[in-house]
Amino acid sequence: MTLTQQTLQDFTAKLASGEPVPGGGGASALVGAVGAALCAMVGNFTVGRKKYAAVEADVRDILTKTEVTKARLLSLVEEDAAAFAPLAAAYAIPKDDPTRAAVMESALQNACAAPLDMMRCCCQALDLLANMLDMGNTMLLSDVGVGALCCKAALIGASMNVYINTQSMADRNNAAAMEDEADGMLAEYGAKADVLSEQVMRRVRKED
Repeated sequence: MTLTQQTLQDFTAKLASGEPVPGGGGASALVGAVGAALCAMVGNFTVGRKKYAAVEADVRDILTKTEVTKARLLSLVEEDAAAFAPLAAAYAIPKDDPTRAAVMESALQNACAAPLDMMRCCCQALDLLANMLDMGNTMLLSDVGVGALCCKAALIGASMNVYINTQSMADRNNAAAMEDEADGMLAEYGAKADVLSEQVMRRVRKED
């Protein structure tokens, strides 16, 4: 049984255990998927309602894209876990072994791949949530806000899993390129998530 096929109780028990996976990377992917799912929830409470007929086609398009993003984030729970074993094996290679450096570099790069993709998916989900805020059922404003906060938490969490691996990479140019991409997503989409959650808070508090 894969990690994402487990019950929530089993998954969180495994997360809390002494086993190395799932860890923060898998948790970030799952939280991001929850954020995307909340976007879909709002969309599904919007389509088919006369009040929102003018935007139904756009909302259905958002729903399609959101499902792709959510599915990808769930698959990244597994991919992040799969990258751990080769990395752990690389760290276990004796330091005087001439193959260690190359094996370690490859494992570190692979360990960055899943969290970087998580970040990209969270950015996509935040764009979709922003669109849903403009078009979705206003009775579910709070769900858009919670979705944005989930995606921001996942974005930051995934970035930490990038940085912890890039700091050990020997190829500093490659490490810098990954860090620059992560920095850019954090700056742009962390701010976007803040704006979304603040807009929702003002509306639910009737300050707008």
